[in-house]
Amino acid sequence: MTRYFISFNDGDMTFPEEDFADVGKAAHAVMAEAIGAGVWVHGGGFMGYSPTVVSGDGTVSLGPLQESLVHLGGFAIVDVNSDAEASEWARKIAVACRCSQEVRRIMDDPEQMDLLKKQ
Repeated sequence: MTRYFISFNDGDMTFPEEDFADVGKAAHAVMAEAIGAGVWVHGGGFMGYSPTVVSGDGTVSLGPLQESLVHLGGFAIVDVNSDAEASEWARKIAVACRCSQEVRRIMDDPEQMDLLKKQ
């Protein structure tokens, strides 16, 4: 199986405020479906945008890493068999959240998996 990062940008979710509860309910339904299917790894939304950056020398400063007009609004990580299956989960999330989703394959890291298995 391969892990995929599904995300949307902050501000992409444009719907009336009174629909927020319905959107949350729909998003949680997709999450529950993915958990039930055994493909959900982790996910969540971000509240506001105030990142900090920790540099290589350990210094902490206000972010972002690079100035950008785009900020990540939320994400999900799924572990599925194919690009098509990842796209299908992204479609379900897009419908629930009422905004487009970006799908990116996470690189396989056999050493990481070996370390996790040793725990």
